[in-house]
Amino acid sequence: MSKKKVTIVFDIGKTNKKFFLFDKNYKEVVREYTELPLTTDEDGYPTEDLAALQNWIKDNFNAILDDENFEVKAINFSTYGASFVHLDQKGNVLTPLYNYTKPMDREILDLFYEKHGSKLKIARETASPQAGMLNSGLQLFWLKYKHPEVFKKIRYSLHLPQYLSYLFTGICVSEFTSIGCHTNLWDYDKADYHDWVYEEEIDALLPPIVPTSASINTSYRNKKIKIGVGIHDSSSALLPYILSKKEPFLLLSTGTWSISLNPFSDESLTDEDIENNCLNYMRIDGKRVKASRFFMGNEYKIQVEKLCAHYGKEYGFHREVQFDQDLYLRLMKHKAVYFRFEGIILKRKMISATDLNSFATFEEAYHQLMIELMDLQIHTIKNAIGNSDIKTIYIDGGFTDNDVFMKLMSHHFQDYHVMSTHSPLGSALGASMVISNKKIDDTFLQQHYQMKVLQPLILNV
Repeated sequence: MSKKKVTIVFDIGKTNKKFFLFDKNYKEVVREYTELPLTTDEDGYPTEDLAALQNWIKDNFNAILDDENFEVKAINFSTYGASFVHLDQKGNVLTPLYNYTKPMDREILDLFYEKHGSKLKIARETASPQAGMLNSGLQLFWLKYKHPEVFKKIRYSLHLPQYLSYLFTGICVSEFTSIGCHTNLWDYDKADYHDWVYEEEIDALLPPIVPTSASINTSYRNKKIKIGVGIHDSSSALLPYILSKKEPFLLLSTGTWSISLNPFSDESLTDEDIENNCLNYMRIDGKRVKASRFFMGNEYKIQVEKLCAHYGKEYGFHREVQFDQDLYLRLMKHKAVYFRFEGIILKRKMISATDLNSFATFEEAYHQLMIELMDLQIHTIKNAIGNSDIKTIYIDGGFTDNDVFMKLMSHHFQDYHVMSTHSPLGSALGASMVISNKKIDDTFLQQHYQMKVLQPLILNV
């Protein structure tokens, strides 16, 4: 029996760690999910357990190598961004993988802006809304001034996707999609690291930049395997669309973050864009992607847990709620803000506490929550589109299963061709494609993404 030739992709989200096997036509052969327990850093702040992650990757990799059914031809990695692994001269890991939600010391931030320019200036030039640890370049500045004894020992700082690649190759590299994701490191207009990186001599700790499509051929247990250099997950999720569609489009990638991605804008960000939480990601060729994001999935989870507690429902009940037109129209008649959002910093009316007493049922309160989240979603999509001539919106990720969200999208964007693309492969597929030379055409998405055109709602007002 001949073995099936496969590419392995490790797709590392903050919550779910996923492991995929793809055949040569990018068909999914195997998929495994796990959640790994967190550990804490030296301040007791929760963070990814790097050792547990390595062990999980190694165990899955070895199991596939031992499996008589498969011949592994390539491996690649897609992971969340804003996370650095710092190595010493011998390749030992020096620090925890600091969580990008960890608060950063005020005095270090003040020192940074005092030395290198105002918040707005840095944000505009690096296309990174200023957000402390989420601007992973600032983690290096923070280490330099907060933990100088550790900083002195750093030989290389690797973005998380490149660290996972390094585990297999022993070679330290950087690549565009990780450098370009709100790190504060890259000056988009200059197409080089920002001046502050050179002034602080941090460039010396960043390995050489290679193309995202680069791979390193290694021999592992006498088998020749191509190892990719890894890719940032948001750029990876975008890749199958860019490779197969020529007409301008916006991709709305939903999950913990709701990110509107416009790969057809080459305008520099304005001050107003920055104030609206716009940023740039990078395509694999170093071109900019205009993006606008908000912490929608995170907020949704916080609020849904409260709804379940308030109305005595099991967590998970919300997944069954279908769009109710009468309920929606009734709520829109007396439109107001009822929810106090906890994790979203976009401008909206602030109220002192969430008011659930105005809603008789879970379903009613849930519709109201979705209306309030949708207001922010409309705002972020329009910011990302800017002046681009976009007529098509693709929606992927977790919220494609949310009936209320999808109906509201079709209602508010009836002038667009709105399509839901259901692919549990998300960023894994892009990671598999980027290290292959296989050409694809515009039927590709149809084959892999169960695409559905959303019909605009005809509301009986």
